[in-house]
Amino acid sequence: MNEVELETAKAGLEVNRKRNHGLDLLRILSICGVVAIHVFGVRVGAAPKNGPSWWTATAIDIGFIWVVPVFIMISGALLLGSQRMLESPGKFYRKRAARILPALIAWNLIYLVGVRIWLRHEELTGARILQLLYDGSVFTQLYFLWIVVGLYAVAPVIGLFLSMGKPSWSLWTAGILLVTSILAYLLPTVLSHYGIMRPINLNFLTLWIPYTGYFVAGYALRNVRLKGLHLFWLVPAVAAMASFTIWHYGNRGVLPKVDVLINESYFGLFVAAVSLGVFVLALSITDGMEIPQRCASAVRAMSEASFGVFLVHYVIFEVIRLNFTGVSTQHSLRALAVAYVVTLAGSFAVSVIALRIPGIKRIF
Repeated sequence: MNEVELETAKAGLEVNRKRNHGLDLLRILSICGVVAIHVFGVRVGAAPKNGPSWWTATAIDIGFIWVVPVFIMISGALLLGSQRMLESPGKFYRKRAARILPALIAWNLIYLVGVRIWLRHEELTGARILQLLYDGSVFTQLYFLWIVVGLYAVAPVIGLFLSMGKPSWSLWTAGILLVTSILAYLLPTVLSHYGIMRPINLNFLTLWIPYTGYFVAGYALRNVRLKGLHLFWLVPAVAAMASFTIWHYGNRGVLPKVDVLINESYFGLFVAAVSLGVFVLALSITDGMEIPQRCASAVRAMSEASFGVFLVHYVIFEVIRLNFTGVSTQHSLRALAVAYVVTLAGSFAVSVIALRIPGIKRIF
């Protein structure tokens, strides 16, 4: 190796040390979970709701319920500690707007026209379209874009607030915000037990609010690394809570009093605990991980492509679902497994390629 190559290698290793590969790997795992939820959820929502195939699909679906909270925690970990954001909020807003607004507009049009009208042949009235836009629910996963927009909007304010206090300040802030969201979603369930209906109705302008606790939690927990017995006991604790969540989803009514207090939303008590646990567990296990330059480049590329995978995967899966009876009507677990592999691989391929094409990459 000559002197130039040696310096290049050193520079590459330095980049690897600075980049948190734990967050990259967690982001990749999370996007794999998102696709799994949407593919295997087809079987979870279909009758009969019992038997080995249904429980297998449910274990996959509910077992990955932590992915959206973890995605938001990753964003909080990366953004809220950014000195550049605090020094120049205007530049931060311009950069983020250029990143998220083209994707927001383009993918809402793609799913509204391309998937709902062309693929599904839905007859959408003007009122129905306005309702979908107002609810932020043009398609299954697109609500997440509105959450991102809202969190980007308040990120500089939250970041400035957190920077003014001690490290424990962020933990307390995250705890207060998370508990508030958990209680906000718990109380309507408790009230419904007594015949009082008070559902929570969010729209595209307010979807982000309940997720602020997860956003701050990502920042607060970004440097937490467990070792020894603490790490050893966290693994079975997270596994036990995740297993109970899966069991409870398939056995509602068996424990009526527990049903009032436990739910499988993103703000259910156990779901929140599992999400926080997975985040800390992943960063603790990968702490100090050294990845060879070639592998690190691949991990980084897949991590950066995950946003595009999130956006495009439902287009690919809808084409599969609408053209293969094993997926669309029979809900065969084997067919769904094949559909999952094809959807995931195809989505990564499309996203990685799209990120290399000027213009197109603006919506990926």
